[in-house]
Amino acid sequence: MKFETLTIHLGNGTHESHGAVVQPITLSTTFEHGNEGGMLYSRANNPNRHSLEQVLAAMEKGEDAAAFSSGNAAGTAVYQALAPGSHIVAPDDMYHGLHNSMVQLFAGIHEVTFVDMSNLEAVKNAIRPNTALFWVESPSNPLLKVSDIRAISALAKAKGAILACDNTFATPVFQNPIDLGADLVMHSSTKYFGGHSDILGGALVTAKKDAFWEKIRNVQRIGGAVPSPTDCYYLTRSIRTLAYRMKGHASNAKALAEFLVSHAQVEKVYYPGLATHPNHAVAAKQMHGFGGMVSFTVKGGAAAADRLVSKLRFFANATSLGGVESLIERRAAVEGPNTTTPDNLLRVSVGLEHIDDLIDDMKEALG
Repeated sequence: MKFETLTIHLGNGTHESHGAVVQPITLSTTFEHGNEGGMLYSRANNPNRHSLEQVLAAMEKGEDAAAFSSGNAAGTAVYQALAPGSHIVAPDDMYHGLHNSMVQLFAGIHEVTFVDMSNLEAVKNAIRPNTALFWVESPSNPLLKVSDIRAISALAKAKGAILACDNTFATPVFQNPIDLGADLVMHSSTKYFGGHSDILGGALVTAKKDAFWEKIRNVQRIGGAVPSPTDCYYLTRSIRTLAYRMKGHASNAKALAEFLVSHAQVEKVYYPGLATHPNHAVAAKQMHGFGGMVSFTVKGGAAAADRLVSKLRFFANATSLGGVESLIERRAAVEGPNTTTPDNLLRVSVGLEHIDDLIDDMKEALG
């Protein structure tokens, strides 16, 4: 099946005798012993979660998938599955929630070196004898750096380490890290998979069902940070339109980025689809499209950036991304005092409004 077809059919588990076209929501927390699906208790498995995990694995071309209650829960499950004393190489501009998980929840358990993952030499120099995990975020949040996944995969395999890629910004519509050599793919399914800013969730997909994957499955089953049947149902429903929504997000983002590049009040635009992006060649090689996220810095510092946000009509000043509505925020203000993000950087989740309205709104606010 092609991508658009599998997103519609593989997540729609309709096994009811009355002939429903859309899967039912199974709210039962427990199941009779010896049932056909082998289900026992909803923390371990559920028909709606099974449907969701099936389509997630197919989208990312993996052998299996595990759904979690949030993106942070999914990423944290990888760290939990590592042996104590493991060393992790991670992006210096990675999503702050997972960064905090690494440095706060696992302080004294694992070691972490943060580097520019788009700089292959920096990645090589960060490797230690106990390096067990390379964590890649491509494009990264919020600077939209692009890492060469295939090249980092070669380093990981030579070290006998795991390569995990956060593919939230690109989605499998535009990038398949497993095809590029990744062992694990992570998603905050709250974002583009949900697509409407009303579902919280996370996911991991594995290239192979190996011993490390079984450890992650144990974290999911025993730890219990799993999505509800209703959340699983709505995620599979939203995934049915993912391919078409992403095309709209990417088209609008490219047009907005091109407008911002030409504006006198804008210092710098971060979008991998621009030929001026320092990692554009790598992005063009490994991505099928450049996504719906744009970041830019405003002349005049943080105060000017805040004024701009306050003047916008169609861009909500809010955290998160991937919904049909456009969102904008001054990212450093959200990340806190230890952030390395420029104070005047605005991260934009470009929605599916008409692009003329978005550009006119931004033009008026910029002055």
